Amino acid sequence: MATDKTQYDDFIVKGFIISALIWGVASMLFGVIIAFQLVYPQLNFELPWTSFGRLRPLHTNAAIFGFALSVIFATAYHTVQRLCRVRMWSDTLSKLHLALYNLTIVLAAITLPLGYSQSKEYAELEWPLDLLIVIWYVIFFVNYLVTILTRKEEQMYVAIWFYIASFVTVPLLFIVNNIVIPAGFLKSYSVYAGVFDANIQWWYGHNAVAFVLTTPFLGLMYYYLPKHIKQPIYSHRLSIIHFWSLIFIYIWAGPHHLLYSPIPEWLQTTGVVFSIMLWMPSWGGMLNGFLTLTQAKDKIKVDATLKMMLAAVTFYGMSTFEGPLLSIRAVSALGHNTDWIIGHVHSGTLGWVGFMSAAAMYYLVPRLWNANLYSEKLANLHFWLGTLGILLYIISMWVSGITEGSMWRAVGENGELVYKDWIEIVEFLKPFRLFRAIGGTLYLAGIILMVYNFIKTMQNKDSGFVEQDLRIGVKP
Repeated sequence: MATDKTQYDDFIVKGFIISALIWGVASMLFGVIIAFQLVYPQLNFELPWTSFGRLRPLHTNAAIFGFALSVIFATAYHTVQRLCRVRMWSDTLSKLHLALYNLTIVLAAITLPLGYSQSKEYAELEWPLDLLIVIWYVIFFVNYLVTILTRKEEQMYVAIWFYIASFVTVPLLFIVNNIVIPAGFLKSYSVYAGVFDANIQWWYGHNAVAFVLTTPFLGLMYYYLPKHIKQPIYSHRLSIIHFWSLIFIYIWAGPHHLLYSPIPEWLQTTGVVFSIMLWMPSWGGMLNGFLTLTQAKDKIKVDATLKMMLAAVTFYGMSTFEGPLLSIRAVSALGHNTDWIIGHVHSGTLGWVGFMSAAAMYYLVPRLWNANLYSEKLANLHFWLGTLGILLYIISMWVSGITEGSMWRAVGENGELVYKDWIEIVEFLKPFRLFRAIGGTLYLAGIILMVYNFIKTMQNKDSGFVEQDLRIGVKP
């Protein structure tokens, strides 16, 4: 019988891990730069391609579709082979996917600062790049699906279910939202207009968060958390209920982004109702993760990977409570378009996605390169820098957002707005935004430490990896 090393294609997993590390540092570096630009506008350098308006979509695209998507593909390739007990159907298609995917991110990093954009949230890339995305996505999906169809393991573990849901839904969202009429090589116009365009955009935008930043990372959690602690998931039945309820409810929540807009009242209400319903499946998944972690609770103090998993599940619970809360009309009236939304988004992306991504890579890198992690102390330092950075970030944005919304709505005794000058509000919020930038810098420092730790581990490849047992009562 072939060993795992010869049976599975781990070259592709390594490739996407390296991709994630590169785009992770780049995306968060640009995030820190634009955070400081909001405090010190002179950092725009009075150049169009270094302005906030150009660098902000570069940051979001590199973070979501460069870093997070690289982690998704790395873990998808790694888990499907082991859960199905077969090698990827085609090594050639895997390598082609890796090459074309990174080519797309490089081209995005060139075109976005130059101002070529569709001006749609999370869908800024112009039509030639959209076509390139379709090509490599079809290559990946065919390879992934055929691998599952040729599996040797009859039963499909729930982690694969979450990945499949993501890989089926994302192209549907992407294609519908990106139907355009080309008006030149890097210029196009959407076929939609007005409120219909807005509704399509936020059906896509909210579900890009759902099916890129949530469901695949839940699949990741359901695989790597029990694998790391060598204990089964607390409740397989709860994981199935979590899956089906989340998939059904999430897709309808998008209209909560358009409250108090001209879209029909019934559609706004539908978005609010389904958003509030999301509390149930989201917290069901969070509790499943927490209860699984209790099987190795005495090891959390000494294991950085376990700390990150615990923090990730915690932030998942926090952000999935806050999202439905912000969808309530009265709360949205205060928080919409303020820094509160920025804090909410980054609670999920930095806390849930960022820490769960790091935990997966801390699990994978030593095993794939067959070497013990260079420094557990650096991994722990990464965790604490990241945690402090997230807390500084989101707390400052909560305070800033609520302050901002309150100042916008403040009315004097004569019935007129108290703060008529928008710049006055901007100046008042500067200290909070400075703390946000400092928090982002701390988080970036943690990522850089992780990259250094991994480089030193990779340099020591084939030195031998010693598996530690994190079960209660079992000594390493």
